[in-house]
Amino acid sequence: MHIKILVDNISGFVRDICNINSNSQKQLKGEWGLCVYTEFNGKHILLDTGASPLFAKNAADMGIDLAAIDAGVLSHAHYDHANGMQEFFKKNDHAKFYLRDAARENCYHSYKVLKFFTYQKYIGIRKGTLKRNANRIEFVNGDVEIFPGVTLVGHKTPNLDAIGKRAHMCVKENGKYRADSFDHEQSLVFDTPNGLFIMNSCCHGGADNIVKEIEATFPGKQIYAILGGFHLFRTPDDRVKAFAERLRDLNVQKIYTGHCTGERAYEILHEVLGDKVEQMHTGMEIEV
Repeated sequence: MHIKILVDNISGFVRDICNINSNSQKQLKGEWGLCVYTEFNGKHILLDTGASPLFAKNAADMGIDLAAIDAGVLSHAHYDHANGMQEFFKKNDHAKFYLRDAARENCYHSYKVLKFFTYQKYIGIRKGTLKRNANRIEFVNGDVEIFPGVTLVGHKTPNLDAIGKRAHMCVKENGKYRADSFDHEQSLVFDTPNGLFIMNSCCHGGADNIVKEIEATFPGKQIYAILGGFHLFRTPDDRVKAFAERLRDLNVQKIYTGHCTGERAYEILHEVLGDKVEQMHTGMEIEV
């Protein structure tokens, strides 16, 4: 299994493949978003597309042919993971893109103004994307094995709307706003010889909850690793520490995190989890 981070908040470097006689490096720009490329058992899978076409430029600089991708997966219906989808469909003419059945163009963030007024800022998939690419998008429910050893798993933890309410995230349905229950979020799980490798780009439902969900979905299987943002960048230090201790108790062997985790939260995670946790960055490569 070979993983390459095409987009993360943190910029990075890659060897300049256009200059084979040199050890020179090319800078890869980052952005607020995430995009992960994985080679697994002969299949090429793209998780998310970042917030813009930047992922495609970085892919080219890293020697990745997007036309050869076998499947795309959208972790959840937010712009910073979905706004590069149209660029992907331009570069690849055949791969299906898998979304949760609940994924729609209806995600918002609520803001209070002067304590009396609330307004909602749209943070969802770019309007029109789902309709425009309906023939390429596959909506799924439950646990879905898209390739041998590669499974999509939706949330099974109840009452996640409490997390949505605390995070001021909502969805619009029938003209009304409700707290987001993250039923549009899914994990991409690889069954490797080392154990299960979980990818969930923002873990809005809680990375510790997600690990428990995957344990319940695959009884008897060891969780080897989890990769993704943990959405802790606005979380108080004491809550981050408590989260890190819960994750430690779940005995995950490797933790790769970035994007919406946040610098301070990462420091706390590293204090609690030590070398089990690694900071992601654009251009990072992981071998399993």
